[in-house]
Amino acid sequence: MRCVIARFPFDLTKSGVLESMKGVKPEEVTGASVTIGRRTYPVKQVGQVVTRQDRRDFSAGEVLRAMTQLGFTCRDLSQVAAPERILSPLQKASAMLGAPSAV
Repeated sequence: MRCVIARFPFDLTKSGVLESMKGVKPEEVTGASVTIGRRTYPVKQVGQVVTRQDRRDFSAGEVLRAMTQLGFTCRDLSQVAAPERILSPLQKASAMLGAPSAV
């Protein structure tokens, strides 16, 4: 499949991406991610390995679009579960009492 990432055309195949990512240790995922094989990689790491470009040269959206078209499972920032907020004792007590009613 031909795609453009950072204004450069690339001919990517699913098997080519699998081969490129073989042996690459996934970094910690903090945002958008791509599942390749049994591992989940940050989108920018996949883009850097596959295109051999600096991560600042392309957007996560460009790589997400290309990986989705190739058939990989991708998760965007909006699909990543936000960590549950830890409440202080005062906030817990306030939440148990409920919000004041508008009378």
